[in-house]
Amino acid sequence: MQYHIVKGKKKWYYGLAAAVMIICIIGGVLWKENHQAKPTVDTNIPLVRTVMVNAVETSRSYTYPGEVRGRYESQLAFQVGGKIIRRSVDLGATVQAGEVLMQLEPKDLQQAANSSSAQLMAAQAQLKLAESNLSRYRQLYEQAAVSRAQFDQYQNSYDVALAEVHRAAAQHEQGANKLDYTLLVADQPGVIAAIGAEIGQVVSAGQTVLTIVRDGEREIEISIPENRLEDLRQATQCKVTFWALPSITVDGSIREIAPMANATSRTYKVRITLVTPPPEVKLGMTAAVLVTAADQQAAAITIPLSALYQTGDTPRVWVVKDNTVGLRPVTVGVGSSDTIQVLAGLQPGETIVTAGVHKLRDGQQIRIASGDRS
Repeated sequence: MQYHIVKGKKKWYYGLAAAVMIICIIGGVLWKENHQAKPTVDTNIPLVRTVMVNAVETSRSYTYPGEVRGRYESQLAFQVGGKIIRRSVDLGATVQAGEVLMQLEPKDLQQAANSSSAQLMAAQAQLKLAESNLSRYRQLYEQAAVSRAQFDQYQNSYDVALAEVHRAAAQHEQGANKLDYTLLVADQPGVIAAIGAEIGQVVSAGQTVLTIVRDGEREIEISIPENRLEDLRQATQCKVTFWALPSITVDGSIREIAPMANATSRTYKVRITLVTPPPEVKLGMTAAVLVTAADQQAAAITIPLSALYQTGDTPRVWVVKDNTVGLRPVTVGVGSSDTIQVLAGLQPGETIVTAGVHKLRDGQQIRIASGDRS
């Protein structure tokens, strides 16, 4: 009996020891899994975005807004001052040569003309009297009834009267001309492009009151910045479109480039002649001029502006090779709001950094953001 009890206790101890051992093994496995060293990411290697450089065929063309103008524009003004009492034309009206456009109040000039006419009549009367006296004294002198000195005196009086008639006649003619100047007359056919004065306004001599555009050639006036002057001079063609006439495109040729920039806008005015424009093209229309440069099919490399890293006066870019960056100087050209053209320093197929350029150093290893290619 005692033997069986001892044997039962041994079995119990063996079972307990086995259970403890199993628990220790499981606990060890769990502890190892929880405390095993995990791989860490080196946060000192910067993460950047990159792009592969490609050369593309670019069309060096620029579009400028402009306005349809006449080649010959005349600013008309009165040759005398006064108050405007009549305007016979409206803006955009077509006029013919000799047509009266405006009129000034003629009262004062009419009185001046009347005064000069009266002076001329008085001078002519004096001349007639001097001529009569000279004729009489010439007869007396020939009869030796008067001296030579007396005859010369009347001869001189006649000469003075004759000169006074000439002066009065000139003044009368001048007064008559001023009276005619109260009428502003078109000296050529054309279209009224601007009106600078209205009825009741007092204007001075030479003040512009009307602008007339001659019939004939039509041009587009545009303004360009100074960095586009050379491209414009070398342009191969100009195409002109119109906002109000979307189906019409007209060829243009550059006729004139202003030699000096506008003092306010610092741009240069350019006149482009329209080649055989259709009759639908009217003065004042809004136009767009597409200017294509001579090297329109030149291959160029364009990169994002964010890729540039400026050091001093030299622009540079970070070039990626084997996940390592190197700083390289480049020569840049024309840029836009978010890209810039690279003329030298890069080759197609190379990879450059486009984001994170300010936290890199030469020869540094980098991590490339997901989706980019090195």
